[in-house]
Amino acid sequence: MEEYFGSYAVVLVLLALGAAIFAGALAANRALRPDRPTAEKLATYECGVDPVGEGWAQSQVRYYVFTYLYVVFAVDAVFLFPWATVFAAPGFGPATLVEMFVFLGFIALGIVYAWRKRVLTWT
Repeated sequence: MEEYFGSYAVVLVLLALGAAIFAGALAANRALRPDRPTAEKLATYECGVDPVGEGWAQSQVRYYVFTYLYVVFAVDAVFLFPWATVFAAPGFGPATLVEMFVFLGFIALGIVYAWRKRVLTWT
């Protein structure tokens, strides 16, 4: 039983060591950095433009929808590249072809749903 818990002890020691190194690096950074705050340095800064108005702005939901669609297509591309490499391997042709068409069917179904709900219109 000691061997079983011994492996957990090694993991905990390494975790504590990693946390100590991380905390030491942060402490060294705080101790060695220059600290000369001025009013100009403490002002809000956004892309080189002086802030105007309030700090609160609302975003429209459609921007999030386009972000989700981008993520869907990015995931689709991530799955297409390994599929293309495995497709040429012997014994994987028909099975991987069917699986990819099922996957692409789900993606197409999501795009048709978004199109029917008029999510893809930019107005």
